[in-house]
Amino acid sequence: MPPVTMRRFRYQLVNVFVESSAATFGGNPLCVFENAHGMTDAEMQALAAQFNLSETTFILPRPGAHPQVRIFTPGFEMPFAGHPTIGTSFVASALGLDGCAGDAIQLALKVGDIPVTRDASGAWTFTANAHSSRASGIARAEAARMLGLDGADLAGDSRYVDNGSEQLVVPVRTLDALARVNPDPALLKALVRTRLDRYLAYVVARVATDRFQVRFFFPKDGGQMAEDPGTGSACACLGGFLLDAGEPAPSRFTVTQGEFVNRLNVLQISLTAERRVRVGGRVLALGGGEIALP
Repeated sequence: MPPVTMRRFRYQLVNVFVESSAATFGGNPLCVFENAHGMTDAEMQALAAQFNLSETTFILPRPGAHPQVRIFTPGFEMPFAGHPTIGTSFVASALGLDGCAGDAIQLALKVGDIPVTRDASGAWTFTANAHSSRASGIARAEAARMLGLDGADLAGDSRYVDNGSEQLVVPVRTLDALARVNPDPALLKALVRTRLDRYLAYVVARVATDRFQVRFFFPKDGGQMAEDPGTGSACACLGGFLLDAGEPAPSRFTVTQGEFVNRLNVLQISLTAERRVRVGGRVLALGGGEIALP
């Protein structure tokens, strides 16, 4: 038999929302394929499952234009996600792809073109699409119960907020309440349903005027809940939640996440005078490699 000609695709591994360049194992890990032209959708999905990170991205460079980007979890494609947008921007810029020169670039995602900028410190920040929101319809006592809390632990009603990836935002009063969150998968599945037909919860504690600590829970295979260390799209939804609640703009906040899974993430969120939400953070490159496909 003649030898099989293999197609080879390079990838990079980065950590997004790291506290500093010394935080080798902080942030949220991401795999970025540098040029996915020639891959099928099924191959992209299979590679995302192979790496088994929360998301894997696939860059599709376009001559004379900013690149298209596909985002896959191990189980399905996402129209938008925050830490993949930040991490992919870092990689696309380092590669010098068309449309990615300088400190202001765009990525073409399923939700449209997302602008991303790099500041003098090297942090990358995306501007989310304008958000929409809706009442969750979940009674406060029920929302508390599905998180393993008491009704008195909640700081307000939960609310769905959508900027391309809808999240359920649940405010709690204290860090103690945040630490005690223990989601009930069956109750979440019964009570929560986003537009992408997912059940998840983004639980938020305000710890200072300009600081939040958060936890994000989502279902894994087998129906149990997993905790994500750093969730940029949900952080952008927090911005929409704050705007809807009357938070003054412009304003800026630091959001930490991942403390309870030993993977600190530090995100910066800004509410602009135009009532847009911007989310950013630092990226650390870890390494890379090559995948061969028949």
